[in-house]
Amino acid sequence: MQWLSFPEGENGTMEEASRTQASSTARLLRRATGVLGHALRGSRDELGLVESAANWLWRRVRVPVRTGMLGAGLAAFLLAAAPGKARAATDCLACHADKSMTDASGHSIAVDGQKFSASIHGSLQCNSCHTDIKGYPHPDHPAPVQCRTCHVDEATALTGSVHADGKEHPCTSCHGDPHAIFPKTDARSAVYPLNVPRTCGNCHSNDGMAKKHGLPSVYPSYMDSIHGYALTEEGLLVAANCQSCHGSHNILSHKDPSSPTYKTNIPKTCGNCHAKIDTEYEAGIHGKALASGDLKAPVCTDCHTAHAILQPTEAAFRMQSTPICGSCHSDKFTTYRDTFHSQLGLLGGYVETARCWDCHRAHDVLPATDPHSSISKANLVTTCGHCHAGANASFVQYEPHANSRDLKLNPGLYLVRLFMNLLLISVLTFFVIHTIMWLIRSRYEQVKKNGANGGNHA
Repeated sequence: MQWLSFPEGENGTMEEASRTQASSTARLLRRATGVLGHALRGSRDELGLVESAANWLWRRVRVPVRTGMLGAGLAAFLLAAAPGKARAATDCLACHADKSMTDASGHSIAVDGQKFSASIHGSLQCNSCHTDIKGYPHPDHPAPVQCRTCHVDEATALTGSVHADGKEHPCTSCHGDPHAIFPKTDARSAVYPLNVPRTCGNCHSNDGMAKKHGLPSVYPSYMDSIHGYALTEEGLLVAANCQSCHGSHNILSHKDPSSPTYKTNIPKTCGNCHAKIDTEYEAGIHGKALASGDLKAPVCTDCHTAHAILQPTEAAFRMQSTPICGSCHSDKFTTYRDTFHSQLGLLGGYVETARCWDCHRAHDVLPATDPHSSISKANLVTTCGHCHAGANASFVQYEPHANSRDLKLNPGLYLVRLFMNLLLISVLTFFVIHTIMWLIRSRYEQVKKNGANGGNHA
């Protein structure tokens, strides 16, 4: 390469023209490195080396011969020095950056270059995923992208899950646009905690795959629940979402013993967040029964449901809590309904009246024979005192589940009930007979009177 230097003040016109050409060359080089920077997308170290080399050349160029050719040559050199992935991305985006671009079927095949460069796949070459595309023109029917090539563990977990059918549940059904996939810690990700319910709700809602396969629509229930409100309204990322209970890739049916939503596993699943409550539950009679293999023992979802979970202090939950307990303890539920507590609650509006768990506690339920039980004789004054400030030893003699139909258990109450029922039956029977006889006599006298009046008229 030849370089010429003109004396200061001599041939000023040529020198000015040369400087203009050098400036044009600089602009061309800067444009080339700018294009290269867009293609590298995050390879800042490589880009820095290229720019440093260009700047070094610019500082030393005074008046190059054939500056246009030199600029083009340097630009070509810089692009040639770029990694293959940068050239590939630039070449592909030359067409696919067009937002209106579609394939033969009319499906969009446009790629947002900025989103792709910022995505988790931004450092990959296009043909890292589209392996059968080697150049242009492309094959008429490109081979499907195989995510399992890189994501082996996830693909293996997915194989045994309820989402194993790749046709109905491709990776993109959860992760979204493959060219704009972000880490799960990024708010733009479809699997970011705040976005998970909506992502799952695309299928598990009234109009999704749930309807097609006859599954319950759980998305609306979740959104109205305490978990859904805490997540979507309060923005609490620690609130339980679908993934918290069901997992992400290895999602199993609730009938599978390995599933976190299988009945025996539910306490531990809920205990991941509610650790203290899980400890109390396992110490209670219900938890011990479950641990011994009794699948009839209630777990979290039997009392709180799985998706439509309400705040326990809400009136709606308190009003339904007694029937929930009664679904297992039918004998106790029957006797409770005869009590003042139940009758007061049935009138409506009396939300604070005592329910089952006000006396027995909610999770660490223990039999009355256990000294730690809230209903043991030693603890009754304290338990009743939560509502009745003046409770004493005499006050707690009240029998909350007295059974007037059991002579052996409550003989006095049984006899009183029997006497009152006989008295009521006797009184009603007497007045029914009395009324009938009164009607007969009244009718007889009416006929007699009419007969007498007829005879006098004749």
